[in-house]
Amino acid sequence: MRDAVVVEAVRTPVGKGRPSGALAHVHPVDLLAHTLRTLVERSGVDPELIDDVIGGTVDQVGEQAMNTTRYAALSAGFPESVPATTVDRQCGSSQQAVHFAAQGVLAGAYDLVVACGVESMSRVPMWSNVPPGADPFGPGVAERYPEGLVPQGISAELIAAKWSITRERMDEFAVSSHRRAAAAWAAGRFDAEVAPLDGVARDESVRPASTTEILAGLPPAYHDPAFAERFPQIEWNVTAGNASPINDGAAAVLITSSETAARLGLTPLARLHSFAVTGSDPLLMLTGVVPATEKVLRRASLTLGDIDLFEVNEAFASVVLAWQQETGADLGKVNVHGGAIALGHPLGASGTRLTTTLVHAMRERGARYALQTMCEAGGLANAMILEAV
Repeated sequence: MRDAVVVEAVRTPVGKGRPSGALAHVHPVDLLAHTLRTLVERSGVDPELIDDVIGGTVDQVGEQAMNTTRYAALSAGFPESVPATTVDRQCGSSQQAVHFAAQGVLAGAYDLVVACGVESMSRVPMWSNVPPGADPFGPGVAERYPEGLVPQGISAELIAAKWSITRERMDEFAVSSHRRAAAAWAAGRFDAEVAPLDGVARDESVRPASTTEILAGLPPAYHDPAFAERFPQIEWNVTAGNASPINDGAAAVLITSSETAARLGLTPLARLHSFAVTGSDPLLMLTGVVPATEKVLRRASLTLGDIDLFEVNEAFASVVLAWQQETGADLGKVNVHGGAIALGHPLGASGTRLTTTLVHAMRERGARYALQTMCEAGGLANAMILEAV
């Protein structure tokens, strides 16, 4: 029976997503190409053998339009015969790329495939793909949700209110993310996964000196009088400090079967065990990580107690804390090297960034099972379980 294994995983450092950011000078195609090139160099595979390159990008417009993944493969020097495609499942785009790639290997459609992702939020700002005045939802959605949907920041506030998550708790979680990320960098735990680029070797958004006292002084990030009237339960506790920043970055993983890995002399880092994707309330939007976690555990015939490490994307502290309250997971096993609040959240790259960090953490810590899940705009979530080999 075929399996699917990760044999190499790399990422760029994550830069701040603004014109002065460390990676803002790099075109998104070349940002992704850097990870593809490094993936081949580190693994030693002949790129001619790659059956497909599946990449995630969220804002597919401007410099990230026209199937960015295809041009990244060409920029990386891959043979013209290697195909590529770009997918969009919002923040989970490149995790979905991992799912598709692994499922292709399991089905026998691929022997060797790359899953990857990129987002340059300094060059292609969020919502660039929706021109002013455009309606991306259409009249049918407006009829189904007559009071209107809300932005993600409002969803994060609604989650904090529903699960009674205080500002203090969110700020504490954010500080912990920065401290874990800083400790991981200091201990060299990112060295094996990060591919320095143009002199940039560290994640730019990590703030080792962050404290709850500093974060307490930040104003609400999403306060809006109209939403305050519509949702009086919101206490306006989500800030720039307890949410993920805007970033630039790319990541890529090389996936094959154990049989092909042995034939090519590749060493598996982890087996891709089980997958799930689910929809949830598009108003709360970001709570899909809870049913996705339950679904993937059922598919894997495992329990939460079997999981040694978790990666739950830190789009907002309230999302991870609500997930923890619902699942009962031990936060000591969650995002052990810091999460997106500290490391950054380059949208289309985050899925494979989490996978890259997770497979390296599994080997370092001797974990048998690990679970990755991501909330996504529109009320969606991906989840997958990885197993040691």
